[in-house]
This record gives sequence, C-alpha cells and structure tokens, in this order.
Amino acid sequence: MSPRRPSGPRRPTIADIAAQAGVSAGAVSYALNGRPGVSEATRARVLQVAAEVGWTPNSAARALTGAGSATVGMVITRPASVLGVEPFFMSFVSGIEEVLSERGFALLLQVTPYLDRELETYRRWWSERRVDGVFVVDIRVADDRIGLLTELRLPAVVVGDPEHAGSLPSVWSDDVRAVEEAVRHLAELGHRRLARVGGLENLVHTRLRAEAFDRVAQELGLDAAVQVSTDYTLDGGTAATRALLTSSDPPTAVVFDNDLMALGAMHVAGELGLRVPQDLSILAWDDSPLCRLTSPPLSAMSRDVAEYGRAAAVLLLATLDGSGPRVVRSAVPRLVDRGSLGPGPALAGV
Repeated sequence: MSPRRPSGPRRPTIADIAAQAGVSAGAVSYALNGRPGVSEATRARVLQVAAEVGWTPNSAARALTGAGSATVGMVITRPASVLGVEPFFMSFVSGIEEVLSERGFALLLQVTPYLDRELETYRRWWSERRVDGVFVVDIRVADDRIGLLTELRLPAVVVGDPEHAGSLPSVWSDDVRAVEEAVRHLAELGHRRLARVGGLENLVHTRLRAEAFDRVAQELGLDAAVQVSTDYTLDGGTAATRALLTSSDPPTAVVFDNDLMALGAMHVAGELGLRVPQDLSILAWDDSPLCRLTSPPLSAMSRDVAEYGRAAAVLLLATLDGSGPRVVRSAVPRLVDRGSLGPGPALAGV
C-alpha cells in the first residue's frame, strides 16, 4: 500500500510547468532534458518557469504517477568523523532499519556539518519526491527545521522533547528524570563535588539535562557542582576531563553525556594517577558496548537505543498511514552500576 500523504503544498509536476508556460507537456520534457524539438525561446521560458516553481529533474517519474517512494530520510548535522565512532547513532539507526525492512522501506541517510545544508536537503527531497517522511534528530532551541517541515507538509517525526516539536509527532525519553536519578545517587554515595560534561549547548536535550543537573544540585546543597559543554567527541571529553581534574577544586564524580567522552575520562584518570572508583567516580550515558571494555566497566545511565530507533520508525510509518499518535514516550534511562562508582569523601572517611 502506498503511504498516505497529508494535504498541503503539491510538488510541481511537468503538467504544472506546461500549464504555466503555455506549452505542451511534451515540449516541457524536451526543454528540461536538453533535447531538440523546441525553440530556444520556448526552452528558456520552460526553464524559467521550472526554476520558479521549484521543479527538479529527478522528480519527474514520481510526479507523473503520484506514487510514494517507500523511502524515509534522516539528516544528521554533525562532522562525519564524529559519527564514525558515536555509539548512539549506530544503535539508533539499527533499530530504525529493523522496522523499515519489515515494511519494505529504505532509509536515506545524509550527513552534513552545516544546518543550512540540512534545510536545503529537506527542500530538495520534498521537490524531488525522494522521501515519504523524515526523522528529525538533535532538536535545537528555536529550531528552524520544525517550521520548514510544517510548511512543506513533509511528514516528520521529531526525536526529542514534544514541547519543542511544534505540531509534529515526537518520540522522546525523559532526560530530566534520568539526570535527577544520577545526581541523587552520587550524592547518596557521599559525593559533594560533582561535575557534568555535556554535549552541544544549543541542543534541547543538553539544555534540559543542564537545567535538571543545576536544580537537583542546588536542592541537595551541592554548591561545588559544575558543568562544561563539549562536542561529544573523544577529544572534547578528554580535554574537558583533564581541565576539571587539574583544577584547584576537582570533582570526585563526573557525569558524561555520552559513552565516548566517559571512555576518554578513564584514560585521563589513569594518566593523572587517579584510581576509578577509589579516587574518581565516572558515570556514562546510553550504555553502549564500549562501557564493558574498560577496567572497571563503566557505570551508565542505560537505555535501549535500538528500541528508541524502533519506536521512532513505528511512529513515522504510522504517521504516513494517517494513524500515528501525537507523542510516544520511550523508556527513561536507568542507572546501571558496573563498578566505576564509589563512595565519595563524605562516606569514605577522607
């Protein structure tokens, strides 16, 4: 069954161009494909109209039939080098693919370092009928993508907090509750000097985690709690950890926004002669297989990232069928202690 498309702006077709240019559909085809059979004046008029209505050559076959592409897309705006070692997206995409393959859908994945290119990609995909819908990840504060996709009426699922998804359906995980559990657990272990190494500051989930960390730390009287932002990379996490641990008042426990940065922290601790967890407690996020490769294994705020991807894919396909819910809530990350968390000075008698 072809996916149902919501009402909204139609993608331009050859027939639209022909009507506006006052020529036949055959003449439009000749002009757009650079074939003989039309005058240069007609060709110029057709090309001008095609540019004005936003038609692109690759859309022709689908535009004539009105059929869906059985393809959904996802654009990730991060350096490609980061994605090669980022456990989250590898697991997330595997979950998406599991659901899509069962329905005969393909995933069109594009990586770009710039947001304006991501916006242009959506416009091009819409014009060319390349995809039936898209996943929107890494939601930003005042995100321009939400307005664009709403305007285009391109079906989309936002992977993030529903309060920042506009009218688009969303699948989300409650990061605030997870941060609260992490901070309270470390405080119960006797840690008074906590730190959090977060991700990109303009991402909504980074903001939510930062606000929750500050709020709970204040409630518990942890005045020495600090936060720093990075780019999620191994190098970024390593540099942030080294700066924290060599400061005049270093933390005794650090929470990281992904596993990769926590892995770098283990390396830095060893370089500085600090034992984990005797001298420093480290808590990762997402709980990829990387967490089991360290000694001791990394404790983590654990969640099934592949299941998160499956939930997003199920919601997008349901949206294409016209039957999807507004919001789907995924499981809240839970703390799994594998040995990298130890008592703080308050309980260790230091």
